[in-house]
Amino acid sequence: MNVQVVDYLAENAPQKFVESLHNTGFGVLINHPIKQELVESIYKNWQNFFNSEEKEHYAFDPEKQDGFFSSDISETAKGHAKKDIKEYFHIYPWGRIPPALKEEILHYYQLTSTLAEELLDWVEKHSPEGVAKHYSEPLSNMIKNTPNTLLRVLHYPPFEGKEEAGAIRAAAHEDINLLTILPAANEPGLQVQGTDDQWVDVPSDFGHLIINIGDMLQEASGGYFPSTSHRVINPTGSSKSKSRVSLPLFLHPRSEVVLSDKHTQESYLLERLKELGVK
Repeated sequence: MNVQVVDYLAENAPQKFVESLHNTGFGVLINHPIKQELVESIYKNWQNFFNSEEKEHYAFDPEKQDGFFSSDISETAKGHAKKDIKEYFHIYPWGRIPPALKEEILHYYQLTSTLAEELLDWVEKHSPEGVAKHYSEPLSNMIKNTPNTLLRVLHYPPFEGKEEAGAIRAAAHEDINLLTILPAANEPGLQVQGTDDQWVDVPSDFGHLIINIGDMLQEASGGYFPSTSHRVINPTGSSKSKSRVSLPLFLHPRSEVVLSDKHTQESYLLERLKELGVK
């Protein structure tokens, strides 16, 4: 399995990027518009937030799904019995955000959402005609004015030796949405499962932007773009004492967008949230 690292500025970038998405469910961009200085600043500021008691004032809202999710209520991946070793905060522009962190994180949300529209145009342009004809509307249009796109600030805490046996930072799972955009985390650990069931490290040098297919795009493309299983493995050696912060943006269409004969965005999301035990 070969996840391609594609130069965003190269003339053939759209074709190479979409080719990697089709073959592996993942693509990695370099020389992209998301500045590393911004990402590093967000990592630092949110690390401080997760280290503080302030997070407890933003306990998640079960209906709106915004706010802080502690490790006690963290996700259990579909098909797994143990909760992931992580805590996280859900960012929506309409949701609750700590005032000191709001301007910076919403700037990042807007930048990555704008890039996402371009990447979805690439995907549509390079979808085979027989696949593209089933899209109910242009892919980039599906996310225009959507209130559903989610930015998750993830914190994987340092290991203390009390972790539940068999639990890992993020058990193997597929994403629910159209595309996920993820700047490389401050620590390694992201792996993707190949067609031979072997786990492969995703190229994650600092500065890489990692994009993967979600179930909704797999549904809309009739399986042409695979929503590939991925996971975050536990640290080893000296890395056990380090936190890991990551910033996945989960691109969700508007609720009424038709994905297939079976599902709208809303019906698909509800089904999956119930499976995850968070709805």
